[in-house]
Amino acid sequence: MRHSGVTTYAAVNATTRALYSKLLTAETCHLLVQARNLDALVTTLTTTAYAPYLKMDRQALTPRRVVYQLRWHLAHGYDKLIRLTPEPGGTLLTQLWRLYEVDNLKAILRGIATGATWNEVLRLLSPMTRHVTLTLDDMQRMLDSGAIVRAIERIRHTPYYEILVHALDRYEAEQSLFPLEVALDLDHRRSIWQTIHDLKGVDHEHALRLVGTFIDADNLLWAARYRAYHRLSTQEIINYTLPFGYQVRDEDIRAIASSATGDPDAIVSVTRHLYPDLEALDNITPERRLAALERALNRRITRLCRKTFLGDPFHIGVPVAYLLLLEYELRDLTAIVEATASGLPVETLAATIDI
Repeated sequence: MRHSGVTTYAAVNATTRALYSKLLTAETCHLLVQARNLDALVTTLTTTAYAPYLKMDRQALTPRRVVYQLRWHLAHGYDKLIRLTPEPGGTLLTQLWRLYEVDNLKAILRGIATGATWNEVLRLLSPMTRHVTLTLDDMQRMLDSGAIVRAIERIRHTPYYEILVHALDRYEAEQSLFPLEVALDLDHRRSIWQTIHDLKGVDHEHALRLVGTFIDADNLLWAARYRAYHRLSTQEIINYTLPFGYQVRDEDIRAIASSATGDPDAIVSVTRHLYPDLEALDNITPERRLAALERALNRRITRLCRKTFLGDPFHIGVPVAYLLLLEYELRDLTAIVEATASGLPVETLAATIDI
């Protein structure tokens, strides 16, 4: 078995640093936010690493299509780094990549529930061509089935079948996709967690710090949203979250789960205890506090990722940090595209993104 170190991570480090240098600059981000319309925004993006994905008829570049095209950059980044990364680090990158496969599967289930056509759903998917267990053909067959139960039967050959089958009773009782989606999310995070613990030494340390913090943020936000928006009971929240984490513990989740419904102070108290360096949320109105918390947690992760590039480069943390940074960049680009297309004021947009 190959181990992490200068020899095995030399190519990964060189490639990742070349990709890292092409992340959007502050100057380019400013131009994007200031773009007067979608065409101007696309013109600016053609001067960046996203240019190859926008070489098509401008008339075809609707806001939805622009976002879809931009996400090809993430697909190619994952493909390149998965192929270069020694095992078991490559498996961790593959597990992270499957986050988008899970999201695509959830989009298909929603499409079935709403009666959407394949063309309506296709551009909502993250483009994935390699390192997948669920192909476009699989997803189209699911959608064409026209019913959730039949759709699940059509992916018996994938690891998602057993997960969804076990959640079917709850789905049929509630007539809601929620139990199916939660089952997929929890299983995926458990798989990542196991893969982290298959790593040794410095690889384990960096993966736990970066990916563990990413999982912690998901878990905290799940608990907070389930309490504030879905009004789930304490036991339901505990069942629908993870009992483990890097810094977030089961008692932290239980503190949120057992708080008064929607009580933002409990969430602030837990996060302040976990992350004393997190920006203050006390002076933000309760109805905006969860969104502010999500942005604060995301910024904390991006800071950790950028710090990873300052130390020893020969470990799994470098490609993981780059891929997480690229995901956050794409989230903000999606917000910029949608806001520009809808004519949202620049000041409002600038206050909601981080790039």
